[in-house]
Amino acid sequence: MKSFSADQVRRAVPMAEAIRAVRQAFFDLQAGHFVLPPREVFGDGKVLVMSAYHSPTNTAVVKTIGIDLDRVPAVQATVVWTGARGQVVADGATLTTLRTGAVVGVATDLLARPGAIRLTLIGTGAQAADQVHAVLAVRPIEHVTIVGRDLTRASTLAAVLAHDYAEVLFTAGTSIDEAIGDADVVCCATSSSTPLFELSALPERAHVNAIGAFRPSMCELPLDLLADASVVVVDQLEAALAESGEIIDALAAGLPVEPVELGAALASPPAPRGRTVFKSVGLAAQDWAVTSLLA
Repeated sequence: MKSFSADQVRRAVPMAEAIRAVRQAFFDLQAGHFVLPPREVFGDGKVLVMSAYHSPTNTAVVKTIGIDLDRVPAVQATVVWTGARGQVVADGATLTTLRTGAVVGVATDLLARPGAIRLTLIGTGAQAADQVHAVLAVRPIEHVTIVGRDLTRASTLAAVLAHDYAEVLFTAGTSIDEAIGDADVVCCATSSSTPLFELSALPERAHVNAIGAFRPSMCELPLDLLADASVVVVDQLEAALAESGEIIDALAAGLPVEPVELGAALASPPAPRGRTVFKSVGLAAQDWAVTSLLA
């Protein structure tokens, strides 16, 4: 059995490799190579259990997660990957932020315009940094604005990231509307239960990633954005219909929203025009993909 701490996961898996692995996992999901049971949710979302089996390699992963949004860190988790070569046990919180960043990298590479240079990140929690790492891995970003309710936290995160990307300008603020007004890519990584901005504040060619809301009661995006977007991509339709407040509410309101699964979009890439959206609630196939790199 191999065991990986949070720091060891970071050292072993560069973001570019995580993006490559997660992209291939969605091709495999589209091809029917995964058995992917629905996520088990206990205690109103305070405890989650996720699992996936990959038939071509006869390997599986199980992740247990404890979530307390009033605690820092909010997520504590453990991942166990099992195959013929043995087992891998890894820090699940770090692996979750890494694989969530990676799927955003896959979606941004698919949907954002190639010349995107301005990124706005909304949120300063545990998921935030990997959102930036992922987008910078697939687009020539020159300016990153980090927005948070606490300017000190936003400024601290900006300073930490600036140390890693000397060629990129990092700024911090508290006004979402100001920060997204000229953004090419927007990443939402919050636990909000109400939309973070109005459609009118968003540029017409922006690509938006939303990964923070994972319960039906949570919502980061305005519903009219989903109706307005030329393409709305979700990680998996079944999961989105069960867990994404934005998708559930938009369809319940009768809005003309037709989500496309990421695997299908990768297999037959869309021709985006105007605004685009990627909504993720997270799949165990992503955990499998990144943990496989540790095996």
